[in-house]
Amino acid sequence: MKDTATTGMNAVDWEARIDFDRLRSQRLARLKAELDRSELGAVLAFDFSNIRYMTSTHIGTWAMDKLIRFSLLTRNTDPISWDFGSAAKHHQLYNPWLDRTTAEMDADPSAPHEGATRPRLEGGARAGISTLRGAFSPDAGIADEVAAKIKRELDKFGLANQPLGVDVIELPILFALQKAGITVVDGQQVFMEARRIKTGDEIRLLTQAASMVDAAYDELYRFLRPGVRENEAVGLVAKTLYDLGSEYVEGVNAISGERCSPHPHVFSDRLIRPGDPAFFDILHSFNGYRTCYYRTFAVGSASNAQRDAYTRAREYMDHAIALVKPGATTADIVKVWPTAQEFGFADEEAAFALQYGHGVGLSIWEKPIFSRLVSLDHPEVLEEGMVFALETYWPSADGWGAARIEEEVVVTATGCEVITKFPAEELLIAGTRYYTFDGPMLAARDAQSHLNTPEGRGETRP
Repeated sequence: MKDTATTGMNAVDWEARIDFDRLRSQRLARLKAELDRSELGAVLAFDFSNIRYMTSTHIGTWAMDKLIRFSLLTRNTDPISWDFGSAAKHHQLYNPWLDRTTAEMDADPSAPHEGATRPRLEGGARAGISTLRGAFSPDAGIADEVAAKIKRELDKFGLANQPLGVDVIELPILFALQKAGITVVDGQQVFMEARRIKTGDEIRLLTQAASMVDAAYDELYRFLRPGVRENEAVGLVAKTLYDLGSEYVEGVNAISGERCSPHPHVFSDRLIRPGDPAFFDILHSFNGYRTCYYRTFAVGSASNAQRDAYTRAREYMDHAIALVKPGATTADIVKVWPTAQEFGFADEEAAFALQYGHGVGLSIWEKPIFSRLVSLDHPEVLEEGMVFALETYWPSADGWGAARIEEEVVVTATGCEVITKFPAEELLIAGTRYYTFDGPMLAARDAQSHLNTPEGRGETRP
């Protein structure tokens, strides 16, 4: 079965769907391979996405910004995860993979082999807590306790003199690790390189997540009309996704009317008006795997300027997708996109993330990155199994509208496949329900009514 195929979302005995044991083992194998290729003795993760990739544990999205849990992978062990005491107990009961190992030094010498896997001498789910982003008093010594836990494992497995790679870290923890004699270095690239190529199960989860956004856009298209507020659209999308089984609605950009240019990247309570452009970005998680998925609509009708902006954004998108294949580079893609100056910005940093691409996986943004800011001088080669989103933007000539389109693609052996399937090849008009004496009102019209008549445009004399 193709990796980009979708099935039902539950596990069943009569059909092969997501194999979560395989997902866990393949992710860990990729991370171990990257660690072996590095100069590090171990990697320590505080980032929730890296912890999940390493340990396949999760305690809810409420804790994602708190840096409270941490996990360690060494060259000589399988992962060890420290968590809230009750969460650690839950892991001990329901995450049996944390109590098994493929590493000889990590195994219980008296326990029998289970193929290449053996029971661990010590379990991999343990109680532990970080500093709660400084909420604990420094005098409580929590940072020193974290450092002591890590040093114990490095000493035990003969890695005390090798660098420890860390993804993100609070300064008290960094200082405590250094005080304990541990050399701390940047470990982000080990995680990012491991996550660059997706396994078949990861691609299926990403495709399933995108299919849920397909449904959310269909609901949104039917809902949009003058009088709807941007925040109401956000609420509708969130409810649709949670009803479908989303784990986490990370965000919904809802941008309409004159807010479209420049793009503010945050929704408001603005009331949508007749003739408004409106674009949306839906970011959510299904079993950890994210989406980043823009669509643009016009509400009731669209001006010629809005239609032209959409056509331009779509052309840039299509030219980019046509180039995606193994062996192409991120530089090849961004060369077909406009420079920042062509759409009203001083330089590429000022226009960053408008003509843009990024990997999608357990988080956004991942490797590879597509941007004129970096890709021309530091190109990355595209490989089969990469999953990334490409985003284009174009402001309309009227000075206040804009179009924004985003597609997620999977790199295949011969090219790519788009997994975001809500229609976007042409500008869609939502809320078309106006009738005049002569029939349905034209969808192509200016929101200022006088500009739709020769008299109003001053083309005839009174």
